Amino acid sequence: MNNDIAEGKWKQLIGKAKAAWGELTDDELTKAEGRADRLAGLIQERYGKTRDEAEQEVKRWFDAHRPFDD
Repeated sequence: MNNDIAEGKWKQLIGKAKAAWGELTDDELTKAEGRADRLAGLIQERYGKTRDEAEQEVKRWFDAHRPFDD
C-alpha cells in the first residue's frame, strides 16, 4: 500500500483522521507521519481489527481525501 501523505499535508489532515478514528490520540496520529502502514497498525491495535481490515479502511480513507498532493 503506497498511500503515504507528505508531512505538510498530513498535518492538515490530522483533524479529519481524528474524526474518523477518535480513539487515536493526536500524538499517535502525528507520529504516524501520514504513513499508511503506521496508521493501519494503530487502527489494528486500537480497534482490534485484522491487518487486512485496517489496511482496507486506511486505503478507503486516503482515497476519500484525495487530492492531497496539489
